[in-house]
Amino acid sequence: MTAVRAESAPIRTATFPTGFVWGAATAAYQVEGSVDIGGRTPSIWDTFSRTPGRTAGGDTGDQATDHYHRYREDVRLMAELGLDAYRFSVSWPRVQPTGRGPAVERGLDFYRRLTDELLEQGISPVVTLYHWDLPQELEDVGGWPARDTAARFADYTALVADALGDRVSTWITLNEPWCSAFLGYGSGVHAPGRADWADSLRAAHHLNLGHGLAVAALRAALPADAKVGASLNLHAVRPLSGSPADLGAARRIDAVGNRVFTGPMLKGSYPEDLLADTAHLVDWQKLVHDGDLAEIARPVDLLGVNYYTPTVVSARPADHDPAADTSRDDGHGGGAQSPWPGSEGVLFHKAPGDVTAMGWPIDPTGLTDLLLDLHRDHPGLPLLVTENGAAFEDTLTPDGAVHDHERITYLHAHLAALRAAITAGADVRGYFLWSLMDNFEWAYGYAKRFGLYRVDYATQLRTAKDSAHWYAEVIRHNALPGTE
Repeated sequence: MTAVRAESAPIRTATFPTGFVWGAATAAYQVEGSVDIGGRTPSIWDTFSRTPGRTAGGDTGDQATDHYHRYREDVRLMAELGLDAYRFSVSWPRVQPTGRGPAVERGLDFYRRLTDELLEQGISPVVTLYHWDLPQELEDVGGWPARDTAARFADYTALVADALGDRVSTWITLNEPWCSAFLGYGSGVHAPGRADWADSLRAAHHLNLGHGLAVAALRAALPADAKVGASLNLHAVRPLSGSPADLGAARRIDAVGNRVFTGPMLKGSYPEDLLADTAHLVDWQKLVHDGDLAEIARPVDLLGVNYYTPTVVSARPADHDPAADTSRDDGHGGGAQSPWPGSEGVLFHKAPGDVTAMGWPIDPTGLTDLLLDLHRDHPGLPLLVTENGAAFEDTLTPDGAVHDHERITYLHAHLAALRAAITAGADVRGYFLWSLMDNFEWAYGYAKRFGLYRVDYATQLRTAKDSAHWYAEVIRHNALPGTE
């Protein structure tokens, strides 16, 4: 483990509001390891990653970064950074192995210990209840396309709230339900690896319903001043041109990429254009029961925004040759089919400019646009950037350093874009960098590194990258480096 060194700061010209929360984030399956300890049973990601051909190199999260055993060391790293908050997720099958019944206290005890360690170091715990690790037993009886899963999620939420509610004040119900629904059940590139557009829409509705039921469970268990919300990977959708056809393509992707969640969660209804676009795939009148929308739209205290790259689309020309496509360029890998139901006539394009190691174009203006759009459409709703960061081809030098200038440049630009949104009126309360450390990057295995700390997966040694030193200085001054 290497420490973050203190450095003299340059002139600071871009300050953030007093009380702005600086954090970092991880997810249980990506960092914890110890997948068969303490009564934990397989999640859909255990099953998916152990299926040949599903992940790069056949990698699994069996060991990950061993955060389960090394959490005290990792919390010390957070303290050296000066983090105000740490956003972590709870592993559902660690707490409730079958997705039903009472909690396993040994599983909850890990999160009690982690939370207490954070509080001892002056770091606020931010709990995400679902970051994609559905118990496999629930998937075996239908998964998120089955309505009962939403009810099971509410029961699990109550168990975690009862255990941690006296010491955790900020709660996130779902992380990126778009990925859970449309990558997990639409294209099949994420667990559980199913490719059925109708099921992906059913999953989206039941994730929404699960969110609403979880909000109710949290309100019943938590103190009145606790903050509750969800984290959405909203898409900064841009048409390739101003033609009516391309504008129509952007509308379709905005509907199934964004408003499928913001509509019911924040307005109490699904957008009519989404229902029309997907009517050939699912019977929405049967899917949405009486009372569902009121349940989903229970008031929240905040909305988390996860942003990495913009989404550029156009209409498919009549003479387009599908055989000429080498990829969809939507940033979400291959898969049996597109993850965008109801958008069969839409083409995706890479935005111009540099890309990260994920192949994602770098465009911080998309973050500004998303935050200002939310401020305009949902005034008075506090926002958090709950994920933002980049993977690059980090290299460990002979002297044990990682000079990740590209990541620093990326982070600086995106924090400047966030500050521009605040200056323009958006009520953004905090920023959680993805990620604290390199980890299991889902279908990409260990091939992609997003962390402030490099992890040697053979030895589990953590090494602070230059970006960790830079971020510590940003936090210490509550400001970006400026120029004379």
